[in-house]
Amino acid sequence: MVDLIYAATMAFVICLLTGPILINWFTRLEFGQNIREVGPKAHYKKAGTPTMGGIIIILAVLVSTLVFADLGPEVIIALFVTLGYGFLGLLDDVINIIAKRSEGLTPRQKLLGQVIIATILAAAALIKLDVGTELLIPYYDGTIDLGVLFIPFVVAVVVGTSNAVNLTDGLDGLAAGITIIVTITYAYILFLFGEMELAIFTIAIAGACLGFSWFNSYPAQVFMGDTGSLALGGALATIAVLTRTELFLLIIGGVYVIETLSVMIQVSFFKLTGGKRVFKMSPIHHHFEKSGWAESKIVVRFWILAIFLSLIGLMGLSV
Repeated sequence: MVDLIYAATMAFVICLLTGPILINWFTRLEFGQNIREVGPKAHYKKAGTPTMGGIIIILAVLVSTLVFADLGPEVIIALFVTLGYGFLGLLDDVINIIAKRSEGLTPRQKLLGQVIIATILAAAALIKLDVGTELLIPYYDGTIDLGVLFIPFVVAVVVGTSNAVNLTDGLDGLAAGITIIVTITYAYILFLFGEMELAIFTIAIAGACLGFSWFNSYPAQVFMGDTGSLALGGALATIAVLTRTELFLLIIGGVYVIETLSVMIQVSFFKLTGGKRVFKMSPIHHHFEKSGWAESKIVVRFWILAIFLSLIGLMGLSV
């Protein structure tokens, strides 16, 4: 338990110490965010805010994990996926900055990289870690065996989670705050399961996001960018896969799910109706923004929802 506190504290302090240095460096290099023209007009003033702040989070998680966790195969694969997805996000952010556009890698390029890394995770979980093909079922003391569907299911979970966190990263402090809540919840689950090394990795993410929030809270001094959001999504999905709690992640990370569904519903309805919309804008946090809610109010209310969903997820746990 003490190591969990130390890991979270070290990650938090690393972010506080490295944040100003990297933010100043990004500013001097003009690594600023390009804002989509179709986005809310209130966001235009955010153009030029340093991005790629996910590097701060990843650095803090990496150092804290290496210091306090034993580098067993589970921790190694978790770090591999986190760093791999973080690298994909970094490429996306760099291209975004160099090309002076709001999109970096093409969707096909990004998806290919995500699928490759997720497939390696799935194979490692089966062959090296012997996780098995069964999933724990919330509110039921039993499992469901996916059999041959395990690998495509894991790929879908990892790719879907990373993109869901990416979609949630649209308001100052939103994605970081939600991830703090989700990772603290998962650290508790891992503690109950006796998975202390993975718990250290997980709580380090919470500490890093907490430290990052110091600079990312409204008005943000830095954005995590795809570097951070893809890495965090990959990390969360890996934790769920290695603990067979993918179905719990749907509940505990329910805000990510809601954000993603809002985009899917919006796009589908737009195509089916020839241009009509369900929401004023998606992801859904932008709908509330266009409805007149203050950005800080949306963020805090989404945090509250995330806490509620985490509690609901924990209620479905049978240890």
